Amino acid sequence: MPKRMMTLATSGRRLTGAILPAVLSLLVVASAHAGGEIVPSFGITKPVDGDDNAKMSGGLALRSHPLPLLMTEIGASYRSESRFNDQLHVRQWPITASLYLAPPTSIVYGGAGVGWYHSTFDYQESTGVPDETKQQFGVHLGGGFQVPLGEKAGVDLNGRYVMLRDQQSHLIPEKFNPDFWTTQLGLAIKF
Repeated sequence: MPKRMMTLATSGRRLTGAILPAVLSLLVVASAHAGGEIVPSFGITKPVDGDDNAKMSGGLALRSHPLPLLMTEIGASYRSESRFNDQLHVRQWPITASLYLAPPTSIVYGGAGVGWYHSTFDYQESTGVPDETKQQFGVHLGGGFQVPLGEKAGVDLNGRYVMLRDQQSHLIPEKFNPDFWTTQLGLAIKF
């Protein structure tokens, strides 16, 4: 990679690494002042271009309603998938920030967000390729609905489509599309 491109890539990672914690901190502060909810969840995830069937995933989200029509969310989750006939196992820990339109009289919400995706690529020993870990940023679109179970709880079902930059692979083919779908079922606990 040319030196100028490496410098630009490093600068971009540093800038993003400084901005994301600031945005997440603001969302946490907004959640504390506006009242909110914590949503532990489990679900399924499926890569768009993978030879993998849907797999289980888990997550935890913190949400707030800073304005009547808006809902913010900070989330963390875990997912995994296999590629190239199980020659590559990808484990991923996404940290995401989302902004949803959520009318107060409706159980439905929808919106978009950004995320930091910490990914570990474990290659089978027989490939001779060393394992590696990467971080990248992506965007997502999604929505869901929440059915109240009372004043302080609700059942939450949501889904999202995550878009990431194509990944380089040490196997053939040399690139793959890491985009994926995820659906989560959770219990929203209000505070």
